[in-house]
Amino acid sequence: MTSPPGGFTPDDIRRSKSLDPMGQAARPSTRPPSPRLVALAEAMGGPQSRPPYSPVVLAGVVRMVEFVLLCAVGFLIHEVYVAPLSDSSVAYVAMILIVGALSIIGFQAVHANSVTAFRAPVTFGLRVAAVWTFVFLAALAAIFFLKLEGTFSRVWLLSWYGIGLAALLLERGAISMVMRHMSRIGRLDRRTVIVGGGAPAESLLTAFGDQSETDVRIIGVFDDRDDDRSPDVVAGYPKLGNIDDLVEFARHTRLDLVIFTLPITAEQRLLQMLRKLWVLPIDIRLAAHINKLRFRPRSYSYIGSVPVLDVFDKPIADWDVVSKWVFDRLVGALALLVLSPVLLVIAIAVKLDSKGPVLFKQKRHGFNNEIIEVFKFRSMYVDQLDYVVSKQVTRGDPRVTRVGRFIRRTSLDELPQLFNVVFWGNLSLVGPRPHVVHATAADRAYDEVVDGYFARHRVRPGITGWAQVNGWRGETDTSDKIQRRVEHDLAYIENWSIFFDLYILLITPVALVKAENAY
Repeated sequence: MTSPPGGFTPDDIRRSKSLDPMGQAARPSTRPPSPRLVALAEAMGGPQSRPPYSPVVLAGVVRMVEFVLLCAVGFLIHEVYVAPLSDSSVAYVAMILIVGALSIIGFQAVHANSVTAFRAPVTFGLRVAAVWTFVFLAALAAIFFLKLEGTFSRVWLLSWYGIGLAALLLERGAISMVMRHMSRIGRLDRRTVIVGGGAPAESLLTAFGDQSETDVRIIGVFDDRDDDRSPDVVAGYPKLGNIDDLVEFARHTRLDLVIFTLPITAEQRLLQMLRKLWVLPIDIRLAAHINKLRFRPRSYSYIGSVPVLDVFDKPIADWDVVSKWVFDRLVGALALLVLSPVLLVIAIAVKLDSKGPVLFKQKRHGFNNEIIEVFKFRSMYVDQLDYVVSKQVTRGDPRVTRVGRFIRRTSLDELPQLFNVVFWGNLSLVGPRPHVVHATAADRAYDEVVDGYFARHRVRPGITGWAQVNGWRGETDTSDKIQRRVEHDLAYIENWSIFFDLYILLITPVALVKAENAY
């Protein structure tokens, strides 16, 4: 995460309680959301509508495709024409790989690997052709000066250049059609809202409107002011509400980006807003196009041609999303296969121990507060099942069956959640544990006990997590227990990596053996 010049970090926002006039930590409003906002959110497809494809991932995939394409053309021509006539295959392999790699580096250098470039095959196709030609001429010069003329077939070189160039241009044309289709169905659009009205917001919206190619789809404007400085319509976009409305709106539909148009000097006002928004799984940027204070160009990131300062990023984005998805599916499927005998034995034991179904589903909070259903082995007598956890299970609880006590203490009752991971994808192997809807600690809702509680929902919940392997699992009968659990969840989110997930998975069995407060 990159902090703006104001120096905001998650800790700054979580700890800045003095900003609230009542001296309490800011929390999302509990009032019902506006029916108008709910209707708009539902029209946009709900909170789990399909997210946009990552431009970073798309560019990476195209780079890999083009490298494979160029190498495949070179190898194919070699096999058809050169292989029967020459034994110098090693030199050809080296030539193909080096020229292919240098070409991909060249495409990146001329900015031909971006969604904007993919949408303009003619303009950027010329750049691709120029790079391919330059790399080939450089390779021919190297062959001449190294006196390797007799090593490589001239027919092969000329054929590889011509067919390779044609393949690149055809591939770019196909990618352009795919990108345009993605644009039409909204898979490249980042749903964006502007925070702050008046002239700064109008200037920003005009700047976006002047760009012919952009992935920003403006939904509307939110502002905490109700005076003349914040009109109901800004540059043709409606004012949808204030910051509390924005938080509720983001709970009902997918938002990808929030851009503040406030000046950097409005530090207190920014912090007040950020303390409400940082719990959302969105990118937050501060528009820099109208600020009089100028930094070096590298200090900014750019949305199209509009400079912005990065405030918060989604905790897991771009290639991290891909790697975690692959990790969850592969390791989850392997675990399901290996543990299938254990699942079968537990299912038989649950069935023989008491009447009723082997599994039951429970509603819990998932990513971005989405309500999901998770599977568990039934551990209570069927007539005493508590789907909403109106009363937490305690030591010696008579509602729990004999088999239930064992599988709860060892967390074996959670194993069916592997189905959630592998088939439904609403759980990860590792992440903050999904809490039951309306769960309480010391008779108070979790979000009333812990400031920033909803920030743990910025990532997909998991079967196991950093809090659980550190002993913070089971009953949350005190405020301190849920506070410590959330602290570990937030530490996990801010320090996530695949290796961290792997480490947590490896130590989970040891942590379960040592567990003391799971009944």
